[in-house]
Amino acid sequence: MDKVLLRDLKAQNKYTHFFQDWANQEFGDMPDPKDVVEDLEKLSNQIGLQEGLYMACFDYKNLNLAFFAGNVEELTGYPPSMFRNKGMETSFTMIHPDDRPELFRFQEIVFKAFHGLSLEEKHTFEFSYTTRWVHRTTLEVSWMMARVKPYFIDESGNFAMDFHVIVRLMVPPKISNYDWNYSYVKDDGERVMVSKNQPVESPVKLTRKEKEVVKLIMDAKSSKEIAEILNISINTVGTHRKNILKKLGARNVTEMIKILGSYDF
Repeated sequence: MDKVLLRDLKAQNKYTHFFQDWANQEFGDMPDPKDVVEDLEKLSNQIGLQEGLYMACFDYKNLNLAFFAGNVEELTGYPPSMFRNKGMETSFTMIHPDDRPELFRFQEIVFKAFHGLSLEEKHTFEFSYTTRWVHRTTLEVSWMMARVKPYFIDESGNFAMDFHVIVRLMVPPKISNYDWNYSYVKDDGERVMVSKNQPVESPVKLTRKEKEVVKLIMDAKSSKEIAEILNISINTVGTHRKNILKKLGARNVTEMIKILGSYDF
């Protein structure tokens, strides 16, 4: 084992205290970690992980990484053994230093928001984030975007395990550091959205036509194609896109797509 890796291992255990509130939840019955890993391995095999796609599951009761999949060593320089033994610490060590303060602030926001919801609302809760991973030896920076949902919520409504699907962005986004949003569906069926740039809860209500445009945007259709499919003018498509941007609190189409990734239409 090289000296740099030994130094990295000695530097661990400096981030989990940011998640102590999660570990202090009064957890109910939890699934056997072996069963969780087995289920997630089956899921990853079914998905067929491609280059640039990663999966992970954090266990907040034990503050560790219960599962991960994807070629993380090539991208991060950290061997699988570090993720298995010091998963949570390694995951935050590889985050760009400038992104960590907002990451830790966001986890406090998520914790508070999640525990203010009803049990039904908690099961619709999900969040997304965009951050940078830094290679341990080359210091190469990679932009990553993740979509996260609770994987296990116990009978007391505690957020016990999450499930991350992480994608490497080949083109850097138009942001300078850690970005985030979360959403959930209220008991009355209304979806609520909160983002870093719009930190106040705001209900999102799209018209039927806007939802149709959204679906086509998510299918990577151009404005011209959307106009032809919906039998409307390109100018009308542009108006719908502007209205959707405004309702979502998104600054551009890239951010709109990121936010829409957490929606079901």
